[in-house]
Amino acid sequence: LDCAGSALAATWRLFVTGFCFAMFGLAGLVLGLTVFPVLALLPGGSRRHGRRARRVLQYAMRTFVWLMTGMGGMTYEYRGAEKLGRPGQLIVANHPSLIDVIFLIGFTPAAVCVVKAAMWRNPFTRLPVTAAGYVSNATTATMIEGAAEALAAGESVIMFPEGTRTTPGEAMRFHRGAASVAIRAAQVVTPVYIRCEPTAGLVKGLPWYRIPDRRVHLTLEVGEDIDVAPFRSAGQQPPAASRAFNDHLLRTFEQELVRRGLA
Repeated sequence: LDCAGSALAATWRLFVTGFCFAMFGLAGLVLGLTVFPVLALLPGGSRRHGRRARRVLQYAMRTFVWLMTGMGGMTYEYRGAEKLGRPGQLIVANHPSLIDVIFLIGFTPAAVCVVKAAMWRNPFTRLPVTAAGYVSNATTATMIEGAAEALAAGESVIMFPEGTRTTPGEAMRFHRGAASVAIRAAQVVTPVYIRCEPTAGLVKGLPWYRIPDRRVHLTLEVGEDIDVAPFRSAGQQPPAASRAFNDHLLRTFEQELVRRGLA
């Protein structure tokens, strides 16, 4: 009986996972073809239009979280989310799973997100990311420029310094893009420490249908702000300051993930 119950639960989680991913793609297409064109007709410039679209995406991501958890596909804890969404705030997070960005966008008011250039080539995501004014990582220079402009305009920006999902069993490696953006334009840098357990199906290198033997549990903890001012005032040129801050950022994440029991 226990084996039969476990098999039934696993089958249900597989269904929920597939259903939620299908709904995610369908919602992106529907919003892109219906809601966002209407929003673009409302008064205001491109920045105001982008902020409206990001609000819609925030609510859509929160609905997706409700769907995943309500159907029993996963559970989560989010500590300190009220500290997200401040003007000029650069939010940096480690990236253990496929759904990290959903939680960050869903719980951060109207945030700009740096996303993969491939999302502009995907028919299900191209319209939403364009309407929201998200920043592409197609080239490092344009990514830094776009993220810095958003911060200077008083938006909050979400970035993953790793650039892609963490490979299980390997040490984190941070690229300097987020550090360069922080040195250039951030009013405040706020870390979010994330753990996904178990990892099957949501981590890099594994297909979505690799369902673990129990429900996925995502833990997100918003940490204390990281002071970037000393790195700007140390008399270093921007590239050297970015390298130094990137090293500091990586050490902070390594230490805090262990201290918080999230490594």
